[in-house]
Amino acid sequence: MWSAMQIRPRFGPLLEMNYRRLWVGQTASAVGDAMTVVALTFAVLAISGSAADLGIVLAANFVPRSILLLVGGVWADRLPRRTIMVAADVVRAVAQLGLALSILSGATELWVFVLVAAITGAASAFFMPAATGLIPEAVSRARLQQANALLNLSQSSAFIVGPVLAGILVAGIGAGWVFIVDAATFVISAVSLLLLRIARVPRETPQPFLAELRVGWREVVGRTWLVASLAAFLFGNLAYAAFFVLAPVVVDRDFNGAADWGLLMGGFGLGGLLGGAVALRWRPVRPLLATFAVLVAAPLGLLLLASIPPFVILLLGVVGFATATAIANTLWHTTLQQQVPEESLSRVSSYDWMISLLIFPIGSALAGPLADLLAPGPALVIFAGLSGIPLLLVLAVPSVRAIRRREPESYPGRAPEPGSEPAVVSTGAG
Repeated sequence: MWSAMQIRPRFGPLLEMNYRRLWVGQTASAVGDAMTVVALTFAVLAISGSAADLGIVLAANFVPRSILLLVGGVWADRLPRRTIMVAADVVRAVAQLGLALSILSGATELWVFVLVAAITGAASAFFMPAATGLIPEAVSRARLQQANALLNLSQSSAFIVGPVLAGILVAGIGAGWVFIVDAATFVISAVSLLLLRIARVPRETPQPFLAELRVGWREVVGRTWLVASLAAFLFGNLAYAAFFVLAPVVVDRDFNGAADWGLLMGGFGLGGLLGGAVALRWRPVRPLLATFAVLVAAPLGLLLLASIPPFVILLLGVVGFATATAIANTLWHTTLQQQVPEESLSRVSSYDWMISLLIFPIGSALAGPLADLLAPGPALVIFAGLSGIPLLLVLAVPSVRAIRRREPESYPGRAPEPGSEPAVVSTGAG
């Protein structure tokens, strides 16, 4: 049994009122997002039964989100980030509520799904870089990594619980009610953000949009460790595209089809929880070396899948794959928040998000044809090389190796305002 003193450092961010409110809102929103993954699929297929229609809806969400990410990053550095996030939540809540009413009325057509997907995708492009920048403002510096880890933990939990809840609701009362629940979670997120007590940070006089975008780009290219890291992520993320496209094919051909695929997805969620738990306590001195070292598990997972091992071994490999991803995400976001000045953090984050989002559909589009040409096994080996070699090479970059964990008083950004953090109770509650 853990003592109160052992629990407190790991869950300490939840003792801070600002972060606790942020965490509650983002956890609720994550559950809603996880539920809509299931409901959207069944609602679109109920119209025409066409997988192509589902692809159109998903693309309608992805395209505006990718295009507008850099715009969202600029505005999140111009305006209070909380304001940007609340506005995005309100837009998404209204859009999802409108979709729900359309589904419940029985008058839904494909264009309604496409329109709502585009609106929510555009709003997310503003929300995501603002959220990356807001976390350091909502928690004390010493607890930043734990704050990121707890958010990863709650998101992993949401994607275990959310689809189950959605399946029950879709089967019991229909997909439309899931979108009502999702709209409600966006409202919870917006209210939690409005309740934050964050000191207003004076912003510099806004420059023309392109000038501010160039400043963000200079912040990126002026740091060789950041350029090298983003390049490694660009190729490293191919592993995820290959896995989610080719793994179902392999499981269907060589294992027990949908049942085993469901178990693997459950293992992916379990790995996310384990990775979040590790990240709560592991604070490596050289965080980027640790990030890319653990990420090598992703291409290794592809090689394991290509070898067609016993299913239990494959399941353990997927758990390890997901554990490494959760650890790496926490270490990476914490490093970015510590190393990049607060006034340009959202712009830098928008480049990071854009690279991650763009490579996935490219990899997904290549994985299928390559598997058809060579068979899934050789295709997985090729993707393992494409994703794994850059992850190994970046470990040799001097500036990546030189990045060290920063203590609270030593990294750039806004220092906590006097009196802005509530007194921490001494009860030891987690």
